Amino acid sequence: MDRTNGGTADGRSGTGGPNGPSGPGGSSGLSSPSGPGGSSGPGGARRVSGATGGAVGANLLAVRSHNAALVLDLLRTAGPDGISRLELAERTGLTPQAVSKITARLREEGLAAEAGRRASTGGKPRTVLRLVPAAAHAVGVHLDRDELRIVLTDLDGSVVGERRGPLDLGAGAQAVLGAVERGVAETVGQGQGRERQQDQDRQQDQERKQEPEQVSRLLGVGVALPGPLDHTRGVLHRVTGFPEWDGFPLRDALARRLGVPVVVDKDTNAAALGLAVAGERGSFAYLHLGTGLGAGLVIDGRVHRGARTGAGEFGHQVVQLDGPPCPCGDRGCVEALCLAAIDRGDVAEAARVLGTAAANLAGLLDIDQVLLGGRTITATPDPFVAGVAAVLAARATREGSPDLAVPVRLAPGGSGGSGGPAGVAEGAAHLLLGPVFGRTDV
Repeated sequence: MDRTNGGTADGRSGTGGPNGPSGPGGSSGLSSPSGPGGSSGPGGARRVSGATGGAVGANLLAVRSHNAALVLDLLRTAGPDGISRLELAERTGLTPQAVSKITARLREEGLAAEAGRRASTGGKPRTVLRLVPAAAHAVGVHLDRDELRIVLTDLDGSVVGERRGPLDLGAGAQAVLGAVERGVAETVGQGQGRERQQDQDRQQDQERKQEPEQVSRLLGVGVALPGPLDHTRGVLHRVTGFPEWDGFPLRDALARRLGVPVVVDKDTNAAALGLAVAGERGSFAYLHLGTGLGAGLVIDGRVHRGARTGAGEFGHQVVQLDGPPCPCGDRGCVEALCLAAIDRGDVAEAARVLGTAAANLAGLLDIDQVLLGGRTITATPDPFVAGVAAVLAARATREGSPDLAVPVRLAPGGSGGSGGPAGVAEGAAHLLLGPVFGRTDV
């Protein structure tokens, strides 16, 4: 991450940082993904239809500079204990004057607040600042073949609202888009109501009470679903088992309905992003087995999508020539073999097939670890972890390096790990949160 100053006197870069110039109103704190993979929706900010609290589009919160994003990220990682302006200057390489101007704007916008004072080694005590997580929110949507799961997260990535229900991906575009629209509105309303109640229960200080609009700021909606798809344009390809979606402009269609920025990505990429944000380091493969099978790849800390954003179609590598037909149109795909074994109740065979494909992947990329997730795996995790690990260990032994087998474990769950039942939806929310904090790997 570039931490050079190189901007104007108040720390603002001339081009507006990685997300372009500032948006309407000259706000300095937050950005929406308005470039590749993002859409600001027609006509600027509008309400999410049916949402209580008047959730509005993220163009009210456009980031002015990369430097502001750096400061926000440090406020986020400092947690509730906060961080001083002097520490911010030391860690970013910005001048104290630039940091003071940036933090003043962030406080005016409700994105930062005082967290108390800290004793100084000399002179008066230092004021410590913290991020205000409730200042803005992001929605993450997991659009599965048979289920819709939606989460609302605050700036810190904590889930403050969640909904889940059945869905038929083959019911047609209008039915699916309508379900997403209703679900997003209900989840936003649920989350805002919960936070208002928590605010009352905590008897917040006067400064926080004077910021009633914080809970209504919505960065946008991240949507994750099975691929293949074009992440850059938000257009679906032939989703396995649902070829009727081929060529559908999902991002733009939802942006028109919701009136907020929308980003579309594969479910496995979203989950892998959530894991990386939660602290998984290095290079890893997240293997997701649910209604289908796919992989999210993180290489050197960055989500790898490939030149055509088609990387990670892990389930459609052929491991048995002239094997059983797969809905993708090929034969002997690892997805078809895995799901067939599951249908027979043979979890051990499913794990062996999955391990064979994981060993192929490890041999190609020399990754640090394999993480397993998806509801089929989490239903009976131990046989899958043991079975995949056994295949990778056998491969390492054949190569003469038994001590260097690629480790395999279950992806950590919950809002801190993004590998649990809501992991894909939480990761989808990070497609919106990432640019706010200067992450260029989303």
